[in-house]
Amino acid sequence: MSSTLTAGNATSGLTISSGNTGVITLRTGSGSGTNAAIFDASQNFKMNSGYGSVATAFGCRAWVNFNGTGVVAIRASGNVSSITDNGTGDYTANFTTALPDANYSWVGSCMTNTTSVSTRGTVQQRSNQTSTTSALPISTMTGENSTASIDVAVVNLAIFR
Repeated sequence: MSSTLTAGNATSGLTISSGNTGVITLRTGSGSGTNAAIFDASQNFKMNSGYGSVATAFGCRAWVNFNGTGVVAIRASGNVSSITDNGTGDYTANFTTALPDANYSWVGSCMTNTTSVSTRGTVQQRSNQTSTTSALPISTMTGENSTASIDVAVVNLAIFR
């Protein structure tokens, strides 16, 4: 069964339509309008964010900002349930909801303190550890060429899949 819901007027508005294929399309403008977003039959969310076409949106699956000194504490997060402190500059970010596989990409940053002149550090995947669907093992170090792990005041991670 096909259905359409339209809100707005002749010059602008929003159209939500669902056809027999299970696709939901949001259009802006009058008549057939411009596709703004689509939920396709494979449950992919696609959007036009000013790039001229509708493409799959790849969202951040998990993120965290935490204090890595003393008692490790999460300041804010999304889909990260806890941080395990495995030793000096050695942490594991544990996901609330597992990712579909361990083939995700992630980025991280860190700095030594939050109030005065900070030293930036590097965040890397912990040696001899692999990412899993439920956790990301990381290490923090000062400087770009250091191999010495240190506890840092601010660690930021974002995981994409």
